[in-house]
Amino acid sequence: MTRVVIVGASVAGIRTAQALRMQGFDGTITLVGEELHHPYDKPPLSKESLTTDVPPHLLTQDELEQLDVTLHLGVRATGVDAEARVLHTDGGDHAYDHLVIATGVSPRTLPGSDLAGVRTVRTADDATFLRERLAARPRVVVIGAGFIGAEFAAAASAAGCEVTIIEAQETPLAHLLGDRVGARLAQLHSTHGVTVRTSVRFDHFVGDTAVEGVALADGEVLPAELVVVGIGANPATSWLEASGLPIGNGVECGADLRVLGHPEIFAAGDVARWPHAHYGEPIRIEHWTNANEHGALVAAGITGGDAPRANAPYVWSDQYGHRIQIVGLPSRGALAHLAGEGPEDLVAVYADDLGVVVGGVVVDDPRAFMKLRKAVTKRTSVAELQPPLAPAPVPA
Repeated sequence: MTRVVIVGASVAGIRTAQALRMQGFDGTITLVGEELHHPYDKPPLSKESLTTDVPPHLLTQDELEQLDVTLHLGVRATGVDAEARVLHTDGGDHAYDHLVIATGVSPRTLPGSDLAGVRTVRTADDATFLRERLAARPRVVVIGAGFIGAEFAAAASAAGCEVTIIEAQETPLAHLLGDRVGARLAQLHSTHGVTVRTSVRFDHFVGDTAVEGVALADGEVLPAELVVVGIGANPATSWLEASGLPIGNGVECGADLRVLGHPEIFAAGDVARWPHAHYGEPIRIEHWTNANEHGALVAAGITGGDAPRANAPYVWSDQYGHRIQIVGLPSRGALAHLAGEGPEDLVAVYADDLGVVVGGVVVDDPRAFMKLRKAVTKRTSVAELQPPLAPAPVPA
């Protein structure tokens, strides 16, 4: 009987197990997860999970049992013997015919992050800790103005906290969306009473056992009883360093997510770097939708089924009651069209040097977003967009 072992019990791992069964796989599936919690969804951790203790499960216990999966929780993968086809964990070894690496990413931290009151937002335990601390209405500093930091800032503000975001860039999200759109989205914070400090750099945390403040490079200290660090993440591959697998910015894979040089091993989700059909070169995408879609692609490779078509990258962020949606890779182009008067009605279109739409950002306009998503997927030119996305000069 064919044995599949999946490392990682979040969305990529769970969706792979589900897709295998849906595609008729009747072998054994073993799922190894580092956390003790029943498999849960990650996006709510910086949003809904900060206001409610209802766990965002990826599937019910009954659904898990129907999958006929052997689940090992609280078990950490420690290595792979690719020649012997064995996964090593701190709870024992698992032989496999196919291995799926779906370990995601690990949040970057800062020196002194072991102080009480300093946290990243990556696990259910993080969300529980932060929810309990927010109830006391501490002074909050968020380091990093990316989506995780922005979403937490919105939740902390809604909880009645005094919130300051510090960001090293001159404009938040400028490296992804450009200065114009980044500045527009940053207005969401200021209009809701959150202070955004840009072009400032962290120096150290103040406090002996618990955080009391954040010291900046210029000597200023921002008082804080709670600090969230949201400065990005690295692919969780350190446990594979002695495996001989090709590891760079993630696990290097082919178009079918097979690890290069190891056809019996796959990678899925945030940890996988593979040649995306839309871009013709290897990329790594840290989006929930990407991890969700990878499950079917891996299952097709294992079962010999038809591989699903790759979709354009898509990510969303909920902040202050508004939904920000991004499709494609705006950083691959330049801003070609900008509409709206403020952050709440923003529509931005990005095009490459040939005028082809490569990305878009939309706030609270599902119809406009669907048009942009189709445009990115079909590689439509900006000139062919229909109203309300008709091409227009980007205002100064």
